[in-house]
Amino acid sequence: MMRVAALNPYTPKLSVPSNSTNLNADFSSWDWKHHSAKLANNWMEYQGIHNWQGLLDPLDHILRSEILRYGRFVEATYLSFDFHPSSPTYATSKFPKNSILTRSCIGDTGYKPTKYLRATCGIQLPTWIHKGPTWLSTRSSWIGYVAVCHDKQEIARLGRRDVVIAFRGTATCLEWLENFRATLTCLPDDLASVGPKGGGPMPMVESGFLSLYTSHSETCPSLRYMVREEVGRVIQMYGDEPLSITITGHSLGAALATLAAYDIKSTFGNAPVVTVISFGGPRVGNQSFGCELEKSGTKILRIVNSDDVITKVPGFVIEKNERGEANKEALPGWVEKHVRETALVYAEVGQELRVSSKECPHLSKEDVVTCHDLSTYLHLLRDRIQKSNRGEASWPGLLHLANLILNYFSYTQQFSAKIPGSRSLLESPLELSTHK
Repeated sequence: MMRVAALNPYTPKLSVPSNSTNLNADFSSWDWKHHSAKLANNWMEYQGIHNWQGLLDPLDHILRSEILRYGRFVEATYLSFDFHPSSPTYATSKFPKNSILTRSCIGDTGYKPTKYLRATCGIQLPTWIHKGPTWLSTRSSWIGYVAVCHDKQEIARLGRRDVVIAFRGTATCLEWLENFRATLTCLPDDLASVGPKGGGPMPMVESGFLSLYTSHSETCPSLRYMVREEVGRVIQMYGDEPLSITITGHSLGAALATLAAYDIKSTFGNAPVVTVISFGGPRVGNQSFGCELEKSGTKILRIVNSDDVITKVPGFVIEKNERGEANKEALPGWVEKHVRETALVYAEVGQELRVSSKECPHLSKEDVVTCHDLSTYLHLLRDRIQKSNRGEASWPGLLHLANLILNYFSYTQQFSAKIPGSRSLLESPLELSTHK
């Protein structure tokens, strides 16, 4: 019989320092106000309005803190999910909606969960399977939640009211079966936007991911319906103020986050900024789907572990040269022809932030499963050593020190302004010693 523990893609077995009591532990209290003001004034930059240009290499401290913060929202989905088939609450959340964030121990977030989300398997099952064990026959499972920032201080820090939609990764047997339906399929009419001009390829996505997003049962509406219903309510309630929707997920949840973002931008003409922060996500769709995402203004930041095989599936990516032609050296001609005929040509979407288990001594010899764990991703992001485009090491600690120095100058300027006749360091000429 299948071991239930094997179905749990979140196995926190690393000795990773927890930020559960303070999601912003990267910053000291001295310079926290400065960083808060920078985030509030430039929040659209950090939500990817310019594709995170200049923020990824080296990784900006504020962006790293925000990515980790959203990772904790995903972490809550795993900590809340009931993985035990013998439990009466199997495949649901162990905690009620109003206490999920506190009881999953991710700290005071300033967000209030407003809706639970469920995903339904669309595979037609034989009738006899319902007489089998629970882990085999459960079609609809709790997949995540929607939470709205309601704390005034947190809204001020963020510079807007933020809405988080968080999805967990694969956890049930039927979800695994959906994952293996790797061929591409066209989007349904109510999800598809206007097709590409000139008769080009239609936007297509992985069959299993789309099934989990659009399928429903007699007792459970589709994930698509629940997302649309809650997002519509949130936009109607808060649409007259600065608003952002941040969709985050791990593994399968990363794929569903991408589909949800595409759906929201396609459905709501008045949709606010929609950003996807994904961890260890598989490929989702073809090149046309990626182009539609880009045209809609959806911003996607994919955090990818170089040693995580899940980020390299499903299908194949056929690289293109500068003229947009397929790279003939990528795949032999007959293989490329077969791949195209079987609808397995995928494309990467959005911007990529790459980490590697090999850069961390504690993880360099870990197995394939550990390389995919959400806890591994969060660990690598906390301890990551950056490399610039020139290949030179760039240490986050030096950037942090530079920020502290700038904050010191700002502080002395503000302090001296209160003392008549005094001048701050920024107003005074800098005197350098010339002694030999």
